[in-house]
Amino acid sequence: MRTLTGHCTRFAIRHIETLSRQPSWDTEGAVDLARSFREPAPEKGAPIESLLKRLGQAVPKSFNTAGPGYMAYIPGGGIYPAALGDYLALSVNRFMNVWNAGPALAEIEAAAIDWLRALVGFPEGSRGILTTGGSMSNFIAVLAARRERLGEDFLDGVLYASRQMHHSVAKAAMLAGFAERNLRDLPVDGRLRLRPEALEEAVRADRARGLRPFFAVANAGTTNTGAIDPVPAVADICARHGLWLHVDAAYGGFFRLAPGGAALLPGLERADSLVLDPHKGLFLPYGTGCLLVRDPGTLKRAFQMRGGYLQDLAQVEDAVSFADLSPELSREFRGLRLWLPLKLFGVAAFRDNLREKLELARWAWEELRATPGFECLDEPQLSIVAFRYRPIRGDPEDFNRRLLQRVNGYRRVYLSSTTLDGRFVLRICVLSFRTHGRQVAMAVEDLRRAARELSDGPA
Repeated sequence: MRTLTGHCTRFAIRHIETLSRQPSWDTEGAVDLARSFREPAPEKGAPIESLLKRLGQAVPKSFNTAGPGYMAYIPGGGIYPAALGDYLALSVNRFMNVWNAGPALAEIEAAAIDWLRALVGFPEGSRGILTTGGSMSNFIAVLAARRERLGEDFLDGVLYASRQMHHSVAKAAMLAGFAERNLRDLPVDGRLRLRPEALEEAVRADRARGLRPFFAVANAGTTNTGAIDPVPAVADICARHGLWLHVDAAYGGFFRLAPGGAALLPGLERADSLVLDPHKGLFLPYGTGCLLVRDPGTLKRAFQMRGGYLQDLAQVEDAVSFADLSPELSREFRGLRLWLPLKLFGVAAFRDNLREKLELARWAWEELRATPGFECLDEPQLSIVAFRYRPIRGDPEDFNRRLLQRVNGYRRVYLSSTTLDGRFVLRICVLSFRTHGRQVAMAVEDLRRAARELSDGPA
């Protein structure tokens, strides 16, 4: 065990300590390498050294999502003590999704979830579950709301979200049994935030047609631009019409920790359900999501079922069995990857990092809008900057595609694009705990350099 662990630890440390020197992405030759892993199961074992060598070939041929220059899609930072939490959890291999099987372990996870609840200002007495991420959290929320608001005959239920909703919301509705026509795609304002009056009008129109509005989504930081919907106004409409208010704060929710966070993200406490992704705003490894619900009974009524073979497990007052609150029975002890880093570092370290990310995004926005040729679509509402370059001649979309390709081709930083109102735009997303002023300055430098090179080239 010591030998195997020693090899793996050295592998991990070598990888992490060289992250800043690795390219921001490298997928050249990745297709052939990937196909080389299509092989039958081995009849006999192999030494750990050769297996790690093979893994060491695969890891670099990818996006460097844990590196400081990764500012493309919202990153999962992969803070190292979270990996140790998983190592310990999987090593002891205790089952804790039913409280009786591991009471103290279940309470560790429950405590960590309650810390998240308090950090984002969700009401006391609410409960939650850890999931694999926002997609599963959205799905579980739709299922719970469907059961609570519509009952068994639910095909006339209607869901509402803005045009900037994450695609996992539409997928959740489909998986929950709703036709595509049951999901309303609502317009947004000039800053890409849901227009409350559009929600009000849509709900009234659907009621008049004999349909049953039951579920509305408000974004607390969209993936495209970090736009924050007016949650208090949406909550008023939901209360007036009896809709379940679901707030998707997977990306933005933890900015409540930063100074001024309550004013930046008001109204989260009014949600019936709230999605958070610690693998985004708390820098944990991918596969760490959280769903909070105001009334824990809604999850229990949606998911609690008893098998006869579990009859020996006594019911304990105030105990939480996570299997009663989600679709899962067997799963790993997820809570340790959250509990351990928070206990090791304290909340202040995370708060300071989140403050820095907001400041860096604003700095990038100010630098780009002061650079001739660059156009920022909006000042950053969180830590995403959406922008484009306006060339003097030629097709703007083609120019910006080539601009993105050239910047990423330098391999110092990695940026991405999206489409907003039919326009091709670029994005800088500052969220990794390893991304600091140096890397954001690199991104701005590379954008300016690439724009100059392309502008001086042939028409």
